[in-house]
Amino acid sequence: MDSRISVTSPLVILHGDEMAQVAFEHILKKFVSSRLDIQLEEIDLSAENRLLTNGQVVIDAIDSLQRHGVGVKNAGMTVNRQQLEDLLRKHPDVDGENLHPLATKSPNGAIRKGISGNITREDIQFRNLNIRRPQWVGRDIEVDTMEFGGIKDSFNQLSLATGVVKLMFVGSSGDPVELHRREIRKGDPWLLATNDIEDVKAWAHRFFQRAIAEKRDVYLGLKDTVIPGYDGAMRSVIEDIYHSDYKKQIEDLGLNYYYELIDAQAARIVSNPPERALWGVPDNTTGRKLLKLVNQLKEFGIPGRGAHVSISRMSAGGGDQYGSFNMAAKEDGILKVIVDGDEKHARRVRKGDPMLLMSNDREAIKDWVLQVFRDASRKDKEVYFGLKREYMEYDEVYSEVITEVRRELASEHTPPPSFMIMRPSSQLKKMITDPPRNALYPSQNLDGDIFSDISAALGGSLATASSIIESKDGTMLFEAPHGTAHDLYLKYLESDGKVAHFNPSALIFALGNALETLGEREGNEPLSQYAVQLKAALTDTVDSGIVTADLKGKTVDPESEQVVDMIGFLEAVEKALQ
Repeated sequence: MDSRISVTSPLVILHGDEMAQVAFEHILKKFVSSRLDIQLEEIDLSAENRLLTNGQVVIDAIDSLQRHGVGVKNAGMTVNRQQLEDLLRKHPDVDGENLHPLATKSPNGAIRKGISGNITREDIQFRNLNIRRPQWVGRDIEVDTMEFGGIKDSFNQLSLATGVVKLMFVGSSGDPVELHRREIRKGDPWLLATNDIEDVKAWAHRFFQRAIAEKRDVYLGLKDTVIPGYDGAMRSVIEDIYHSDYKKQIEDLGLNYYYELIDAQAARIVSNPPERALWGVPDNTTGRKLLKLVNQLKEFGIPGRGAHVSISRMSAGGGDQYGSFNMAAKEDGILKVIVDGDEKHARRVRKGDPMLLMSNDREAIKDWVLQVFRDASRKDKEVYFGLKREYMEYDEVYSEVITEVRRELASEHTPPPSFMIMRPSSQLKKMITDPPRNALYPSQNLDGDIFSDISAALGGSLATASSIIESKDGTMLFEAPHGTAHDLYLKYLESDGKVAHFNPSALIFALGNALETLGEREGNEPLSQYAVQLKAALTDTVDSGIVTADLKGKTVDPESEQVVDMIGFLEAVEKALQ
């Protein structure tokens, strides 16, 4: 007789890469197939399979989620240039010149846009984690960012009519060439940003020269995987200058150079600050936020964290930087934005200049604000929005929508939760240096990525946070906010699978949330109870002092901790579930 719990609804399983995938397979075997009679619709979203299917598998994932409504997604790689070249060498039959963007870019944005979902990330409420605050007061860290260009000097406005926005380029031929077009509706915000590549090069020289003169370790952070034609173009010229002009000098001084994606780097530096460093963040909107945060931390430090932090990230429209058109100019010329036949803006660009056109959907923004207020009301949270209203028409639309939603809720006798609108830099500083009891921080796409990684790192590790993507039609996708743990995967391979250090907590919690949602939707009480018990087994395991290496020394009683590898941790959770 089959003792497994019978489940009527299918569950969508989106597989990923590297160490996270090793953990995911163990989790599915221990906590799903052996305990539930359930149909799994499994889709391989690994970097290799995205390449081999030329991105079709991402479209399949969106379709599956829309049909079935509930899914669990594992972390996947966003391949860099070297990894792409390695994959193409492994598969010579793949036409590397005609790859669809979905074949190589992160699938996350496409999936969120495809299901029209926004992200809420919050700490998993482990009861016995006592995170030691990093020592920040007096720390000798300086942030260096570009003064001009980028979104700070963008042209941005709200569309006055429904129509088409076109990005045109006039080069040496004199003939206008259409680079990109997209549909927009009345009230949608759009923005054109460029950077002068010569300014980027000049900044890079000053940056490395300052690091050498002040004898500081060098950190550089950009989002080149998601914005390859913009941040990626800047990274390329900056690192060329580093290798040709400064690498030897920096190494001869015994200094180190580190490049990371800006969200991961911000989390690492804030939660584990180096003794002395120069942190280069060329994107000036991001750089100014991090500069203000670092200056605040150096003066006042990080206070005790008595509350759990939640961040809602606006991404349903696939808008902002993550849904942008971006590329480096192929020659000198004039860039023009045409909206519904009228020229709205023109500017000169030079060969190599990074260019970015981004927009967002006003209706998607409204859905997001409604979701923010619903979530905050349900969990009794204060809300802190971050907007640059003083000089960004692009951000003003968010303010207008917030007012509109407030009025609609009031007419339904549903008052919105307590909320405040502040600058994004103040929002970030409040989240880290002055956190209220129970708060939700809504952020636009790139800010949300950076803020959530910092918050998760301060909450224990990236594996101690949960991530929920919810769409207006009720589609729910649960995932871990961490990456694939490339360094741990290399050790796993080198040891022939004997060294398996990875914290699977976020993946277990995501699975528990998905199963709980399925149980609620089909009125399956045994499944709902099992899901609650699975999440409780996870928190009970950590609360008993059994932890993975990333949480070593972070419990209330470090002396009694039992540090185990990934397999040992999964076995402990399984035992607690008995």
